[in-house]
Amino acid sequence: MQNNKTCVVLGGSGFVGRELVNQLCNAGYTVTVPTRNRETARSLSVLPRVKLVAADIHDEAALTSLFASADVVINLVGILNERGHHRGRGFYVAHEALTKSVISACIEQGVPRLLQMSALKANTKAPSDYLKSKGLAEAALHATPTSSLAWTIFQPSVIFGPGDSFMNRFASLLKLAPFMPLAKPNARFAPVYVCDVVAAFMRALSDTATIGQSYELCGPRVYSLRELVRFVSEQLGLKRWIIGLPDPIAKLQARIFDFVPGKPLSTDNLRSLSVHSICDENGLAELGIKPTSIEAIVPGYLSAD
Repeated sequence: MQNNKTCVVLGGSGFVGRELVNQLCNAGYTVTVPTRNRETARSLSVLPRVKLVAADIHDEAALTSLFASADVVINLVGILNERGHHRGRGFYVAHEALTKSVISACIEQGVPRLLQMSALKANTKAPSDYLKSKGLAEAALHATPTSSLAWTIFQPSVIFGPGDSFMNRFASLLKLAPFMPLAKPNARFAPVYVCDVVAAFMRALSDTATIGQSYELCGPRVYSLRELVRFVSEQLGLKRWIIGLPDPIAKLQARIFDFVPGKPLSTDNLRSLSVHSICDENGLAELGIKPTSIEAIVPGYLSAD
């Protein structure tokens, strides 16, 4: 199917991006995916109508050039932790500053449509730099008239699916020791399936009623973090003690992990966990999408290990 529309996907080589680019191709879009490292996006090169472009998306001139003649721009860029120790600056560069550059480049090039990936409970007054910077990015969009740029925002809870960084990270940690010291064990989540998130993006592209709207995206059930870790342990066939840490100990653990490669749990992650990642109103229902449970999907890719 060919619809003669072009789409630029920022973050297209990531977890959500790979699935979304595939669906865009199926819908007939010609898709450009900018990347600093073509090797990380190599799996996309086999898809029809996908063009990998070496580019630094934080270079405003390069970004503006990328958007020439684009019908749609999709911004999926997000980081859960910044590299090094920059006191949060990395979050604001990746989320707020980039989004402002995207908006400017879209308007300059006359791009009519922008879809933005945010995060559930993103807010300019949030306790973590991750959520605050995502909130500031949303604020920049809300300050942009839809007559200048037709935008839509998506705010998912934690996203799961094959290759995710949530279930798989806990699976890796659970394999290392007979017990799991867990910060914020009562933090609540409504994990949402990656294919449901992608379906929401695709639905927005064909529905003008989504313009100027924000959609919270959640799975069908709410779990505590302790329940999710226990679920992962059960799928792996492991018996592990899950030990909830008091907040002072959790803060100490996070400060130590700030200096561990990969930052299994950073201080900023801990602050994000103080806000329950659950929907006030699930946008999937509004978009006509039935949410998929973790029980239907996660055993298939965790047990395969």
